[in-house]
Amino acid sequence: MNKQNLIKVQILNAFVDNNKGGNPAGVVFDADDLSIKEKQEIAAKIGYSETAFVSKSNIADYKLDFFSPNRQIAHCGHATVATFSYLRQLNLLKKNNVTKETIDGIRKIKLKGELAYMEQLAPRYIDVQKRENMILKSLGIKKSDLWKNAPVTLVNTGNSFILIPVKNKSILRKLKPDMGLITEISDEFDLIGLYPFTLLNDNNGKDASTRMFGPRYNIMEEAGTGMAAGPLACYLFDILKLNKNRFFIQQGEFMEVPSPSLIIVELEIDNGNIKSLMAGGRGVLKMEKHIVLTRNTE
Repeated sequence: MNKQNLIKVQILNAFVDNNKGGNPAGVVFDADDLSIKEKQEIAAKIGYSETAFVSKSNIADYKLDFFSPNRQIAHCGHATVATFSYLRQLNLLKKNNVTKETIDGIRKIKLKGELAYMEQLAPRYIDVQKRENMILKSLGIKKSDLWKNAPVTLVNTGNSFILIPVKNKSILRKLKPDMGLITEISDEFDLIGLYPFTLLNDNNGKDASTRMFGPRYNIMEEAGTGMAAGPLACYLFDILKLNKNRFFIQQGEFMEVPSPSLIIVELEIDNGNIKSLMAGGRGVLKMEKHIVLTRNTE
């Protein structure tokens, strides 16, 4: 016998910049009774880059599972920020330091007012020079478009991204991503996606402007990627030697439908080394949707 269930999904924009723009995520609360198959079905029907499913946890304050439209993912920065920022706005979080359980372990969450920050791990850097030409080709750029003395590098603080430093915003704007080639590269290096960026010096308080292409996860381009902004902040500190522990990362400005996002990354430095980091921002509720889920009760 089949039974239809109506699943309520909150649509929240994370990393909003002055309450505008941001990256939309689906958030499903009270998801304890949903199976992995059902969560995947809901995420596919919602269609956003990630949907978070919030359940009770015996080892943390909440358990979060993340699904893109086509697969489960270990961590998602913007869906985490959306979830915990909204919980604070609902007055369901009184503490400033809480935890989330994921399929990849427990992570710390820090609340500052309505801003939510998610813990990421100390960075790991991997040389991808052997595939540099292929990476550049996948974005439609040349070696001369890159910053000098700034290598194309894979950085992992929980998820893997390849960071590509380009000279200016004009180059960043005019990228021509080849999704098939980006998927091939992502499969080879087990990436979420490519994260091209450029440094900013226009006195607007932001350190870098970025784009994220993750077709392997059905993400053609994303407006705000907390799990990529973390690696970028580490790259800026460790490789480009920008001696600061707080970075403001802009993303989403050059999407087909622009949705500028602001991601704040705070590094924990010990004797010149990054021990861990927090990436965060604010989430804003945009709408509520209902998904019809058909369950077999036999």
